[in-house]
Amino acid sequence: MRLLVLGGTAFLGRAVARLARAAGHDVTCVARGTSGPAVEGVRFVVGDRSRPDGLSGVDGETFDAVVDVTSWPSHARHAVAALAGRVGHYSYVSTCNVYADDATPGQRAATAPLRDPAPPEVDDPREGDNYGPCKLACEVAIRDGIGADRVFLCRAGLIVGPEDRSDRFPYWVARMRRGGEVLAPGGPDEPVQFVDVDDLAEWLLLAGETGLAGAYDGTGVPMPRSRFLADLVAALAPDGTMLTWVDQDFLLAHDVRPWSGDRALPLWLPLPEYGGFLSRDTSPSLAAGLKTRPVGETARRVAAWLDAAPHEVRAGGLAHEDEAFVLREWHARRA
Repeated sequence: MRLLVLGGTAFLGRAVARLARAAGHDVTCVARGTSGPAVEGVRFVVGDRSRPDGLSGVDGETFDAVVDVTSWPSHARHAVAALAGRVGHYSYVSTCNVYADDATPGQRAATAPLRDPAPPEVDDPREGDNYGPCKLACEVAIRDGIGADRVFLCRAGLIVGPEDRSDRFPYWVARMRRGGEVLAPGGPDEPVQFVDVDDLAEWLLLAGETGLAGAYDGTGVPMPRSRFLADLVAALAPDGTMLTWVDQDFLLAHDVRPWSGDRALPLWLPLPEYGGFLSRDTSPSLAAGLKTRPVGETARRVAAWLDAAPHEVRAGGLAHEDEAFVLREWHARRA
């Protein structure tokens, strides 16, 4: 397969390029080259997608499949203008942030209500609440320009694994390796949902090979937080590690924040307003070829990457002293 990766120098794009090269595909990556190095063995073409001629480095070439991860609607429109008629299949990595309802559990991509796409004058996904609408505007541009029967809209959830520079899954890997008493947020039965970067990349390659079309959620099967944390303990934690469950109201009252950032406990979101965000029904995705690996395997892969690149992860999460303080307060309240 002749594959064009629009990006390919960071996280998911790099995983796609690396796995495609290992599988024997002919891979070309087009990017500015500012996010990281190109994968060894793939053809790298410098291109600035903010320019209408940003893909001029592959003018006249045809590709069996394209993988695109952009969040900028102008990039999507430029790609469609440059590539329509020269590509067989187009995979666009969108996001679950395109959905309008974050509260209802068990929704599916085919029937879930969508937000409004960003209007033409809005292009920067980093501003305000633009991320989901900009991703949806990209979906519309690519689907309409390439043709719905040749476009795979992969609405990714939280992507984790080596080279994930966020403070989300890496926080839990580092925390479990320290051991001791671990603050477990919310309730044991609350759902957690994510996908390993290599599993998602393999599915994108399969989509290109088989011509998969339509909208699917690119994330794993939801699991109870108790299982998620227990699997991390089994994979990483020293003997004697124990979980202490602290309820949502107590955490919020002590300025423990959800999801990501300073004083946050990642992969925890307030209920009921986010009851659907980590509980999507991905059975259609599994039926369409998505395969996911055990939590422990992903955790060990991330741990090895953290050992090799300890300064790559963004600072965030609940600091050790803050966690200890909240746990002391929790025990004191219940004494």
